[in-house]
Amino acid sequence: MIKLIVTDMDGTLLNDQHELHPDFWKIEEELTGKGVLFAIASGRQFYNLEAKFDRIKNRIMFFAENGTFVSYQGKELYVNPIERDSAIGFIEMGRKLDETYLVLCGKNSAYIETRDQEFIDEVSKFYERLEIVDDLTQVNDTILKVTLCNFNGVEDHTFPHFVNYTDRFKVAIAAKIFIDITAHDANKGDAIKGIQKELNISPEETLVFGDYLNDLEMMQVAHHSYAMKNAHPEIKEVSKFITEFDNNENGVLRTIESLGLV
Repeated sequence: MIKLIVTDMDGTLLNDQHELHPDFWKIEEELTGKGVLFAIASGRQFYNLEAKFDRIKNRIMFFAENGTFVSYQGKELYVNPIERDSAIGFIEMGRKLDETYLVLCGKNSAYIETRDQEFIDEVSKFYERLEIVDDLTQVNDTILKVTLCNFNGVEDHTFPHFVNYTDRFKVAIAAKIFIDITAHDANKGDAIKGIQKELNISPEETLVFGDYLNDLEMMQVAHHSYAMKNAHPEIKEVSKFITEFDNNENGVLRTIESLGLV
């Protein structure tokens, strides 16, 4: 019996226009009525997720900022920050890279130090609270992650510069144009494992959906792990199942229905 369903957002539950399918609300309500806990696990900011799911925010769980911040029913359950000195070091590295933009993701807000409108328009999709500051290294906040953006693609243009840090930090390619750096033990999978233990929910009772490399650990903590049809090849390799439909075809909800959960 499934007791916990966890889904990524972009490229997974949302279509490419970052929209929820209208059927979501009815299906989530049915799942909740059957005692299934529905959760969102995303690289997005908590405040962004809270706003997007405002009408049900008091009954679903949020694994925000790649699992570094967990909230349920208005209560903060878990925070796993990155050390400030390390974050500053990554900011200084990012500043030296061509065509690279930085986001410092804090507990209270996200921060950028550029007024480039294309970049602002892009990151505003994922951060409800976003401040432009003169110097990211002077921000006074609990730092959850450092995000780097390259519109040409981070897998080839950004990740190679940080590959030597993967033994000490979690360096995750979160999307084609974003890379996220967090504490080494900060990821969606470890956060979900903590909740499974707290709520006495087993991997066999857990269903997860994901599409990109920041979902890697999440796919390994659920017996029912579904990579999206449109997922990165590495996610498909570690998942037990692949959805028949992609994110633009409402793949998550259609899979939930096909499993007879609603």
